Amino acid sequence: MTDPYQAALVNVSFYVQKRDVVGRLVATLRGKLEDRGLNLIVPVSRAVQQHEIHELIATDETGVGPGSRVARIAYLGFIEISQGGILLTADEVTCAGKVLGRIAGFDETHLPNHLNIVILVDKRQDGTELGLDLECEVRIRKTSS
Repeated sequence: MTDPYQAALVNVSFYVQKRDVVGRLVATLRGKLEDRGLNLIVPVSRAVQQHEIHELIATDETGVGPGSRVARIAYLGFIEISQGGILLTADEVTCAGKVLGRIAGFDETHLPNHLNIVILVDKRQDGTELGLDLECEVRIRKTSS
């Protein structure tokens, strides 16, 4: 049986509507790496459930997306999901109403412990540089583009 993602049969346009995924920041992180070597999985979506904890990682590398390798990263923090749902590449990620960036893809290095959600940002800053506070609301929503 063919994997529909590997065969490029499925993409984000299949998702007509979806609710926001909402969570709270449970840890703020500091640090940047120049050659982290994250391998973004080919699927464009991931389901997340209430009470799961996942990591937010930023990159400013152009052209990254599903199936890419990501070297330049900044650690943002960990979120606990309060309203589960579906995450898609290109979803907008906000913290306390401030746009952080858009999901570039997902890295499964630490599963089953947590998923790395890699966010494409304009300027690579870590969680402390961005002033991300514990318990701030993180909202991930589908955009029209």
